[in-house]
Amino acid sequence: MRITVEEKLAVNKYFVDEGNAHIEIDPAYPDMKENMKLINACPAGLYKLNEDKTLFFDYAGCLECGACRILCVDTIIKKWEFPENTMGVEFRYG
Repeated sequence: MRITVEEKLAVNKYFVDEGNAHIEIDPAYPDMKENMKLINACPAGLYKLNEDKTLFFDYAGCLECGACRILCVDTIIKKWEFPENTMGVEFRYG
């Protein structure tokens, strides 16, 4: 039996700090090439294009891998830090 990426990600547990987003983006960043970097690189698939071609991002399912930080810091990524203590992803294997 094959397991999808979504099913594997669903096993993880997320402690979301609703009052402090650990990643903030510029959703109206005009360079589509930069936007596509994030859409294609995020292993959790958290970056998506809205109908108006602005970027949508939800940090709640973040795997904290840092791919977006490495690819687009100082362009689309305005803030990237690890979540506060006891917050963020808890990886579970199973």
